[in-house]
Amino acid sequence: MPPPLPPPSTPPVPLATLLARTDLGLRQLAGPREGVAIHWVHTSEMADPVPYLLGGEMLLTAGVHLAEVRRDAGQEAAAALDGYLDGYAARTVAAGAAALGFGIAPVHDTVPHALVAACDRHGLPLVEVPAGTPFTAVESAVWQAVTEARHRELTRLSEAQRALAAAAARPDPATAVLRALARHVHGWTALLAPDGAEHGSASPRPDPAVRAAAGRLARVVGAGGPSSATDTLPGTSLSAYALTGRARGSRARALVVAADPHDPPAHAIAGVAAVLLSLITGPATEQGPVAAGHAAALVRLLLGARPAEVAPLLGSPLWTVVHAERRRDTTQSASSLAAALGTPLVAPGDGPEPGTAAGTRAADTPPLPGTRKSSDAEPPTGPATGASTAPDPGPFPTLRALVPAGQEITAHPGWTLGVSEPAPVAELPAADRHAASALRRALAGHTSLVRHRTPGPHSITSLVAPTDAHQHAQALLAPLADSPALLTTLHHWLSLHGSWDRTATALGIHRNTVRQRITRIAGLLDTDLDDPDVRMELWFALRSLDRGAAPG
Repeated sequence: MPPPLPPPSTPPVPLATLLARTDLGLRQLAGPREGVAIHWVHTSEMADPVPYLLGGEMLLTAGVHLAEVRRDAGQEAAAALDGYLDGYAARTVAAGAAALGFGIAPVHDTVPHALVAACDRHGLPLVEVPAGTPFTAVESAVWQAVTEARHRELTRLSEAQRALAAAAARPDPATAVLRALARHVHGWTALLAPDGAEHGSASPRPDPAVRAAAGRLARVVGAGGPSSATDTLPGTSLSAYALTGRARGSRARALVVAADPHDPPAHAIAGVAAVLLSLITGPATEQGPVAAGHAAALVRLLLGARPAEVAPLLGSPLWTVVHAERRRDTTQSASSLAAALGTPLVAPGDGPEPGTAAGTRAADTPPLPGTRKSSDAEPPTGPATGASTAPDPGPFPTLRALVPAGQEITAHPGWTLGVSEPAPVAELPAADRHAASALRRALAGHTSLVRHRTPGPHSITSLVAPTDAHQHAQALLAPLADSPALLTTLHHWLSLHGSWDRTATALGIHRNTVRQRITRIAGLLDTDLDDPDVRMELWFALRSLDRGAAPG
């Protein structure tokens, strides 16, 4: 049996939260009662659901498969059922499931005693789902709890960012940032040299084992090694961040943070503090001409200069835009990817728009260039029965980067990359869209890296004047102009050769939703989307809208 995947980055839901919901009426019958975290829900009546489990889910079943065991065993039904349920519980635990929910009715009046005993033996939390509670209500409760937890995380991150920014403006900024960081991660923070010497710390000093491990991490990142490193001790997660722009050797500094290992937002907050401390401890005069040029370009942009005016300060005339999303099965940090790309010009990806449920992809993804956004998003279509209801990371990249055109960009373990073609500064907004499209294709095709390719001078698009092509595209696609969701779906569906599954993956929606949207598109356009000539003309129109979009 393959090992279960690591749990997703979405906030877990404590099983105790579901048990406390009086409207659900859930009751735990077996297994551990503390520290059980649910990431999603999966419903299955299969005798062996293990191949369809990702790990971290609550598996719901009404026990339909148990009747087949009794029927096949005949007079040995009781003994056969005991052995079957013991194996069922063992396999479910091995697959990484967090808990098992057993529904009362329509098949069983009570939870089988053999299942209770098997779950106790294998340490699998067993929850009774009463007859009046549909499985969809349990799924909805998990989704609601995930959304609320994600909202709390985002609120905490926002408050921490404001506090850290305010601290950085105080007379002793490094000390103030360390103190603010310690308050918001509820842990110990310090600036350490490679030899372990402290140059500022906040919060109570940790025990000797944690302090020694912190010194080792500071030595690793301060000796020209990775830009970040982590270690885990009982009850404590340690993270060290090399401060960019720092001096070498004994003058190097590392931010070290000791926090609760079950507090993912603490690492995001620490990353913000590391950036601020890099600016505070590494003045522009010590950063060298390249970093000084980047700083000067930023200042001039903030003061109103146009991108083309600051382009000479960036050093390279052409830049490649990279969109990257971290894969679920990796612990690689964003700083490690930035180091591999060889650029300091890295920014976190945009978050979901206000009103979009956290932890899920927006059904109305950003509209194609050349169209206007509409507020009449169609209601999402839920997953079919038996499908995992896993929260999706969203259509926004984990990070975006600008890489000088001369540097080679290759696949990086643990990341999925979308790469644009090199472009001058004035055309970077278009390159950004191309990188985003390439990333979506990479995610849909389960490929580690996809590069955007612009048609050559002898392509069919060169035979039609851009203005004429744009006007034709607007007229052809006018019935879809008020629905960016439909335009985006059509674009992905055509680019992925009409694949329902790959389009659903790229958009983060269910395949049935894709089918419904394509059917609606065909009706609005009054055309046959199975006709290859129609598909070709629509693709030409969509690409014309993309090329005709105003930059910015």
